[in-house]
Amino acid sequence: MIAYYVHHQGSGHLHRARAIADRLRTPVIGLSSSARPHGWPGAWVRLPDDAGGTDDVTANGTLHWVPRHHNGLRGRMAAVSALLARGEVRLLVSDVSVEIALLARLHGVPVVVMAQPGDRTDRPHRLAYDLADRLLAPWPARPQPDWPAPWLDKTVHLGALSRFDGRPSPAPAPGRRVLALWGSGGLDVDCAALHAAAAATREWSWTVLGPEAVPDRPNLRWGGWVADPWSALCAADVVVTHGGQNAVAEVAAARRPAVIVPQIRPFGEQRATAAALSRARIGVVAARWPDPERWPNVLRRAQERGGAAWSRWSSGDGAARAAAELDGLAR
Repeated sequence: MIAYYVHHQGSGHLHRARAIADRLRTPVIGLSSSARPHGWPGAWVRLPDDAGGTDDVTANGTLHWVPRHHNGLRGRMAAVSALLARGEVRLLVSDVSVEIALLARLHGVPVVVMAQPGDRTDRPHRLAYDLADRLLAPWPARPQPDWPAPWLDKTVHLGALSRFDGRPSPAPAPGRRVLALWGSGGLDVDCAALHAAAAATREWSWTVLGPEAVPDRPNLRWGGWVADPWSALCAADVVVTHGGQNAVAEVAAARRPAVIVPQIRPFGEQRATAAALSRARIGVVAARWPDPERWPNVLRRAQERGGAAWSRWSSGDGAARAAAELDGLAR
């Protein structure tokens, strides 16, 4: 059996886990504070929430989140330990938690860590990456000078992987449709900035998908939260999105022209992804939300650059390759 820990922040970890789990041959059990997703192909353990702690939450910088005397933390670790103590789990995937990875290894269970872009050389990340039997990197191989050689030696670069990989992607009729795709992990751009961008590009029609309500304007419509944005992605002439791994992977799967505006995240995760995309000349990368007068040129450049270059970022078989790797390790 493979135990698969899924972090509850945002939706990207869950989408990625589901894409990989669907392709596993080995029985899988999910572990998460989130509810069991529809169609998950195995058992699911709903873990107690450990949010809200304040007392020495990092154990003097050794770990990321272990607040003292926290009932939720104690309950979730006890639940995972009870599962591991049964001896049925042959491998644990951490996507992502340093503490869960460490707990599994302390039970003698091999660990695979889903690596993340950005600076992961802090003490807790070093602990998790050092103890892992394998690191799965959901981006294409590229120079990583800040990674020690032992990490690189056990890293499998999967390329971006998406729940949409393999879906037919019909090309839209030429037009001027912008899809602003925002996830559930939070957004640094406010409504005023979106309105200003739309007002500066009146010949374009903007649709915003995301959990945060944006009042409609003459050429801007808020589409709300959409569980499956594939049709909207395929219909867009340009997608404007952040630098989160899941959002980038979904745009890559659709092969759409894109503007990537990385948001502020811990460890510089989105900025690292955006920098890699910029070096590869994939999409148009803006270090910050462009001023209104720049948007006409930004959208034009994205449309001219097109979406074919996404094939260098996502081969379309990342989830299948990850599943094959996990099946092999579990055996």
